[in-house]
Amino acid sequence: MAVYTKLNRDDVKDILTNYNLGKLNTFKGIEEGIENTNYFLSVNNKKFILTIYEKRVKSKDLPFFSNVMSSLNKSDFKCPAPISNNNNSTVTDFKGKKLMIVSFLEGKAKRNLSPVNCRAIGAETAKMHTLTSNFNLKRQNDLSIKSWRSLFDSVKDQCTKIHKDLPTLIEENLVDVEKNWPSDLPKGIIHADLFHDNIFFDKDNFSGIIDFYFSCEDFFAFEIAICFNALCFDGLKENLSFNVTKAKNFIDGYSSVRKLSDSEKQSIKVLSQGAALRFLLTRVFDALNTVEGAIVKVKDPIEYLKRLEFHKNAKNHEDYFF
Repeated sequence: MAVYTKLNRDDVKDILTNYNLGKLNTFKGIEEGIENTNYFLSVNNKKFILTIYEKRVKSKDLPFFSNVMSSLNKSDFKCPAPISNNNNSTVTDFKGKKLMIVSFLEGKAKRNLSPVNCRAIGAETAKMHTLTSNFNLKRQNDLSIKSWRSLFDSVKDQCTKIHKDLPTLIEENLVDVEKNWPSDLPKGIIHADLFHDNIFFDKDNFSGIIDFYFSCEDFFAFEIAICFNALCFDGLKENLSFNVTKAKNFIDGYSSVRKLSDSEKQSIKVLSQGAALRFLLTRVFDALNTVEGAIVKVKDPIEYLKRLEFHKNAKNHEDYFF
């Protein structure tokens, strides 16, 4: 989450005229995240999140994201529910941009996850995959392996500003991943951005998942690879290390709901390497293209170099979860 489009109280009240929610009490910009503009709203003493879509989010994809959240919510999966406006649409126009208001999810993100937390996240991820496999919804992954070469080309000449060896390291890993990427694994709708800040806990109990604005159709095992990168490394930057105990607990939780195939297990190494490369590339792009004046915390790309080193040197899935 972030703030690119700045709203005043009159702007928010104007937006709320499109909804039957009541009177605005308070609102506040949320600076965490990097993709869209987000505000916390209190309306008639009820809590909501207002999101204005920026940058990578395409207007044509918004009904898909809304339908994923609505369908999961109706299936008793813990996630925000999109709110319909007076035109019975969950997407509203405002000053040339699109926005959505969703219900507020109680709880908060945990920076330091325990193995028990990782097991719970694994089980809930598998539950989500089981549910979405029955959804009649389609959206290609705009940030799949097919996009990584062109994304690299767009930053290649500038990324030495971040790290002098970055072009060489990205090229080496990209060649590896392109050569070994699987073509036929179980797939369906995945969240595709399951980082700490998108997973909420109420004390130590899982309370839900937010920010479905990268959700798409892709390999279920690619979601697991994203989670390994996002949730199972401890430490900072050059001192990062892979926590096998967390990864094993995640897989145990996942497998308690949905069993992994042998082909999925065998692909974990390259999928994890690819997931690290995908987030390195988008973080490099964002670091080099920050909007002046935006209230946003840009995430550091460098921490993904240590992740890539681990994945490149891993032998097989046993290095991840025995």
